[in-house]
Amino acid sequence: MRLIVAVLIGSLGSVGMWSVVVALPVVQGEFAASRGTASLAFTMVMLGFGSGGVLTGKITDRYGIVTAIGLGIGILGLSYIGAGLSGSIWQFILVHFFIGLSSSATFGPLMAEASHWFNRYRGLAVTIAASGNYVGGAIWPPLLNWGMQAHGWRTTHIAVGLFTVIAMTLALIWLRMLIGAGTRRSHLNAPPPRVNLRLSTNTLTAILSVASISCCVAMSMPQVHIVAYCGDLGYGVARGAEMLSLMLGFGIISRIGSGFLADRIGGIATLLIGSVAQGTALLLYLFFDSLSSLYVISAMFGLFQGGIVPSYAIIVREAMPASQAATRVGIVIFASVFGMSFGGWISGVIFDATGSYNAAFLNGIGWNLLNVTIVFSLLLRARQRQRLAMA
Repeated sequence: MRLIVAVLIGSLGSVGMWSVVVALPVVQGEFAASRGTASLAFTMVMLGFGSGGVLTGKITDRYGIVTAIGLGIGILGLSYIGAGLSGSIWQFILVHFFIGLSSSATFGPLMAEASHWFNRYRGLAVTIAASGNYVGGAIWPPLLNWGMQAHGWRTTHIAVGLFTVIAMTLALIWLRMLIGAGTRRSHLNAPPPRVNLRLSTNTLTAILSVASISCCVAMSMPQVHIVAYCGDLGYGVARGAEMLSLMLGFGIISRIGSGFLADRIGGIATLLIGSVAQGTALLLYLFFDSLSSLYVISAMFGLFQGGIVPSYAIIVREAMPASQAATRVGIVIFASVFGMSFGGWISGVIFDATGSYNAAFLNGIGWNLLNVTIVFSLLLRARQRQRLAMA
């Protein structure tokens, strides 16, 4: 029941990640902005989401997940109303930092919290909690596109703010009833880390952060620009919104499946498989751009990459002390969303410079190769330590 409510809260709180993608072409046209400038709204969402992940992670470790999410609900509602009332592109961009900040507790800290509810099936629990982000990604884009087409983007943003405040408050009350008082969790009886990489906690956090940045720069290209890409190809933004929904819907399957896999082969190996598969899907975008092929590749991309980000949370719980889980997950998630924000922005800049997304896809593939290299090195180190321990 806790996981059900966690998925519900995650799906509601993730709206800021997807509304800006759908609104990007419309807002760009209304304010007569460049693609790179309009993409900064997504950059601000990611920066707010990342920095908020560290802050809400510390709040979660100190006061509990209920307090962390509760603080974000009011900010989310006010921020969406502010977005709907924006008088310039820069006001619209700035308010998205607070949208990302308020949504942060519904992802990284919520994954860390779920990791404490299970031991044997921890990987599965973490990925189920994380799937709320993609459930929202599958549902929100078509709803938002319909709202913007029928009532305008301003009215839609205000309505989203009011709806999420009411719905998330009710869900949070339910979660509070299920887990008890929102106080600091005791880690006195927590099991020790399962994986010993012989790296300090800070060093491993830094390595995972670099890996997270590189994979998410690659990940951001289709997720941020698929709607605009379809518009440029003449298929219309509605088709792009459908592809984004399809991508994230298949990402749910990938996230849950990666949890099963991580419980059997570990988080590092699961991350490596996802990263290699993501790079393969990115490569396909370079060679196929028909409407039917884009639907297929978008589904494949979602299926391949959905388990990547939760794998970092699993690795943190496998290799670091339980008492630091939410904070360390928050730091790595901050790195991932920095990568998403930078990737979303740089892809727009590359498009403005070249008039095509081909170079942007190549940029993503290069960053993906860096991620594969780092994760493969961690896997080799883990295997070497395991052999030494057995000897």
